[in-house]
Amino acid sequence: MIFTLAVIPVVFLALGTPVFLVFLSGAVLTLFFVLPTPPVVLHQVIFGGLDNYALLAVPFFVFAGELMAASGIASRLIVFVLALTGRLPGSLGVATVGASAAIGAISGSSAAAVAALGKTLYPKLVGAGYGTERSAGLLASAGAIDIVIPPSIAMILYGLAAEQSIPRLFVAGVLPGLLIALLMATFIVAVAVVKKLPISGSFDPREIWSATKGAVWAILMPVVILGGIYNGWFSPTEAGGFACLYAMIVARFIYRSMTWAEIIRSAANSAMLSAQIMIIVAAAGVLTWLLTTQGVPQAIVAGMEAMNMSLVTFLLAVNLVLLVVGCFLDPTSAILVLAPLLVPIAVSVGVDPIHFGIIMTVNLAIGMFTPPFGLNLFVAQTVTNLPVHSLYRGVLPFVAVQIIALVIITYVPQLSLMLGASL
Repeated sequence: MIFTLAVIPVVFLALGTPVFLVFLSGAVLTLFFVLPTPPVVLHQVIFGGLDNYALLAVPFFVFAGELMAASGIASRLIVFVLALTGRLPGSLGVATVGASAAIGAISGSSAAAVAALGKTLYPKLVGAGYGTERSAGLLASAGAIDIVIPPSIAMILYGLAAEQSIPRLFVAGVLPGLLIALLMATFIVAVAVVKKLPISGSFDPREIWSATKGAVWAILMPVVILGGIYNGWFSPTEAGGFACLYAMIVARFIYRSMTWAEIIRSAANSAMLSAQIMIIVAAAGVLTWLLTTQGVPQAIVAGMEAMNMSLVTFLLAVNLVLLVVGCFLDPTSAILVLAPLLVPIAVSVGVDPIHFGIIMTVNLAIGMFTPPFGLNLFVAQTVTNLPVHSLYRGVLPFVAVQIIALVIITYVPQLSLMLGASL
């Protein structure tokens, strides 16, 4: 069983096999050759894993994010944040971080944020003296904030895998996401002061007012969506549907930046991305079901308890494992497979499962831009046309900054739990 569940999937992953086939290969070989099982069981588990109402939130939020990017609403947010940074040293870099957090509060898609920001801000960053490597590294790393700031697709999937409240996860991600953005902005300001980078803007109240008017409908979107979830007006799934409707109305009738044909094209693009996520969900569900029925989580918990690990040591070990996993697997795949295994262990040593969800999400967010296979690196390469080794050098300082944030988030649970205490 170890050979089929561990060795073969690792080999397939090293060969560049699609992730859903990596998961299915080990599970199918184990079911049919090690644990002879009727084929109908495989079908039941695959489709049963997708039969979950909360999963409908994923295509909804993907479509909403696609609409925001394609309609230029994301660009209005960038202009708004640029106006707010004023004469702050490193204002353009700080604006990049702020704009990424703002886009994250709409779509929750890290790669989409890197693409949207890269097309607009990369030439400006290079022109402002940030250099090609630092500019690309900033874009790739800032995009990772998007899966921590709610609404987050990664948190929806964690909530399903770990059977936790998605609204509580959303509210738990607010302060950690802002902490990451604050530390990155502080680092950028420090670099700007040391390198004496030119100040790219001015603090002009008229410019701020104009940018606010242009972006007001985009700014209201996360306020209405998250406020509706926390006030009980609608569930996260219903909020996703409302986000799509809101984005379509704003894009078509208020900003008039999209035709119906372009909206349909965005829907088709969203369907493709949603299908990619869902097939990973289905494949991971088979692997998770197999591991659970064979008692693997229980065996791991018993082994950890026998080791008598302290809370501090356990969290350190988990962070190291997740940082490595994040370099090779996307957050969707990693969460769906590892959450059912790790959450029981975390609970057994006294970690709140909501806090653990934030720890897991932040680790995998860092993996999104960590060499060698971080997805954001490849998106940034497409936008910037830089060689991969240049991107690696560009992201390393930001990896260090976000690891500092991770340590704070890990060992200060109140940061994740204080806002959701009343939910």
